[in-house]
Amino acid sequence: MRNAIQFLKVACFGIVAFAFGALVTKTAEASCQLVADRGSSAPHRVQVALKPNEVQIRYIGHSTFELTTPNGVRIATDYNDSHRPFDTPTVATMNGAHSTHFSLNPDPDIDHILLGWNPEGGPIDHDLTVEDARIRNIQTNIRGWDGTSRKLGNSIFVFEIADLCIAHLGHLHHQLTQEDLTRLGQIDIVLAAIDNSSTLKLNSLMKVLDDIGPAMVFPMHFHFHGSLEAFSARALAEGYSVVAAPEAKLIARRDALPSEKTVYVMMPGGG
Repeated sequence: MRNAIQFLKVACFGIVAFAFGALVTKTAEASCQLVADRGSSAPHRVQVALKPNEVQIRYIGHSTFELTTPNGVRIATDYNDSHRPFDTPTVATMNGAHSTHFSLNPDPDIDHILLGWNPEGGPIDHDLTVEDARIRNIQTNIRGWDGTSRKLGNSIFVFEIADLCIAHLGHLHHQLTQEDLTRLGQIDIVLAAIDNSSTLKLNSLMKVLDDIGPAMVFPMHFHFHGSLEAFSARALAEGYSVVAAPEAKLIARRDALPSEKTVYVMMPGGG
């Protein structure tokens, strides 16, 4: 683990700034597979009791979500130094677009750190099973601040938990190819950056969401003024139901997925 952290520090220094109660059953089946008690170390809050078919999704802030599995595995997405869950995650995924998507000083107690880019260039492939969670990635290209392209600088991370497939699009900068979509497979929930500026413009984003076809979209990365309002209006115009979440977390399950495509808007809730 210490070697992984040291590798991460060296690698990152080389990067240049470059409500819901009315939802009804969806009958489609997931391509996810259940894998199979992780002792937890003194959490800052009481561990939620999840049934085997449930996953808790908590919005920490920016592009960071905390996913909690029935076995208590905690996964932090786009783990960074500004937005972190209170509890040390079991797994942290990162992306290399800029410093709000990775950390030079991750908690040394994290068991698994998964970089979304290869610091030495070229591909980096993850397919990790941790108790009842499978985590894999599909790499995409990103633009640098100077307008040049950085190949394979971003990863879409896919989390297969409790018979649900959840995809975090990361800092996505282009539409997906048919190969990307094939590798993604059926996705039930998408965590999507909707800033309409530094990632995808709305037209391209809506095309990506249409291509993936999830039951639910959780907006993230809406720090630019007006971006959430613009995305919500566009989603409504394109037939989505837009739901304002009562809190920054949701317990999701397959038999409670909405029958109509739904944008579920959670405000950042910290740890």
